[in-house]
Amino acid sequence: MKNKILVTGGVGYIGSHTCIALHEAGYDIVVYDNLSNSSREAINRVSTLIGQSIKFIEGDVRDAESLKRVFSSHQFFGVIHFAGLKAVGESVAKPLLYYNNNVSGTITLLEVMAEYDVKNLIFSSSATVYGDPETLPINEKSKRSCTNPYGQSKLTVEHILEDLAVSDDSWNLIPLRYFNPVGAHPSGKIGEDPNDIPNNLMPYISQVAVGKLEKLSIFGHDYPTIDGTGVRDFIHVTDLAKGHVAALNYLEKQTSSNESGTTKQNSVGFLPINLGTGKGTSVLELVSAFSDVSKQDIPYQFAERRAGDIASCYASADKAKNLLGWQAKLSITDMCQDTWRWQSINPNGYDIEK
Repeated sequence: MKNKILVTGGVGYIGSHTCIALHEAGYDIVVYDNLSNSSREAINRVSTLIGQSIKFIEGDVRDAESLKRVFSSHQFFGVIHFAGLKAVGESVAKPLLYYNNNVSGTITLLEVMAEYDVKNLIFSSSATVYGDPETLPINEKSKRSCTNPYGQSKLTVEHILEDLAVSDDSWNLIPLRYFNPVGAHPSGKIGEDPNDIPNNLMPYISQVAVGKLEKLSIFGHDYPTIDGTGVRDFIHVTDLAKGHVAALNYLEKQTSSNESGTTKQNSVGFLPINLGTGKGTSVLELVSAFSDVSKQDIPYQFAERRAGDIASCYASADKAKNLLGWQAKLSITDMCQDTWRWQSINPNGYDIEK
């Protein structure tokens, strides 16, 4: 068994898939989640998929005393930090909630990590930190700016991590900047289960396909893109999960032992890395691919552009390939097939009684 990892927000969409990838890679995991935007059923299903129960602790990252109890009971190599709110529209309506949860929660977590001398963190960041990109593809040196409080909360945490790395070179801090995670586990047992009306495109498309929603609204059809609709870098969630394992493996490789058996870790400081495919797909291209896979008609209507939305956004993923030995492997067709399998088996998500 490899090192023990604390996974905050591990019951959520990306967190649950990453738990499976971590288990497959031999890591021992403890999941910590307040279940505010996730279902305990996800953990039950992950346990079934990996064939053993997962150590799960219900708690909030803003609760220092709860975190201290966890850290005092386990010897962690590091933390993968997913715990955070993620709806752009909600963040505009409730900015204080987002700063309190995403920024204050991370500060509390970092303080407890420092107290217990756990200095390895992989942070769930976002391509939203790049705002409206000046050039494409976007690399890690691209200018950062934000168009909404959700993105700003991620960028604020990144600035905190940068300052922390400067202040103390024993920290190893890797923010993984995700582009657009979609798809589901190939078993169809776990997937994206948004509360209420989906905020993201793929679950919206799949809920229209399964008959739960009447039609898809496509925001903007006059962008300077291949067909006038927005272009994004969609990445399969299982590829994304493997990116976290690759980042952990990279941190482990920075650890060396001397003749007396004492281990020393070479500091990586603040090391941001993009996780994307490097290819852009338009909204209409995604709708067409999903319709082909599901054999369902996807009715849609065009609506006005949303404030803060941008025309095109896709990654340069060279750093992840060169540094971590990781690259996305699954196609848009794979993403649509796995999403459709999850949605058709679980039309109401994890709540089978809806």
